[in-house]
Amino acid sequence: MTLNLSDLKFNHSGLIPCIAQSVDTGEVLMMAWMNSVSLKTTLQTGRVTYWSRSRNALWEKGQTSGNTQQLVEMRIDCDQDCLLAIVKQKGPACHTGQRNCFFASINSDGRIQDRSE
Repeated sequence: MTLNLSDLKFNHSGLIPCIAQSVDTGEVLMMAWMNSVSLKTTLQTGRVTYWSRSRNALWEKGQTSGNTQQLVEMRIDCDQDCLLAIVKQKGPACHTGQRNCFFASINSDGRIQDRSE
């Protein structure tokens, strides 16, 4: 199967979800949004760049914090509506300082429990 970037299914806002996964551990680190420009920038530079919905601007991961993501491989899912960035993570991935953004769980009773280390 051969696809082009034009085959990706961006949402009505021109965005596509991108999950970042550690190449070293396989751990899911975070989810953020990309648009066509951030995706092309990531592919060209190897520095993972997302689209910040709150800032309405491109956001290179770690540009201010130093917690960078170097792209190893970019994958797409079977429906072409989600990306998987396999990355070399430097420092914590989460802006809270946690190793990844998925440090809380929801119990069967609906309570959220912090599972940070």
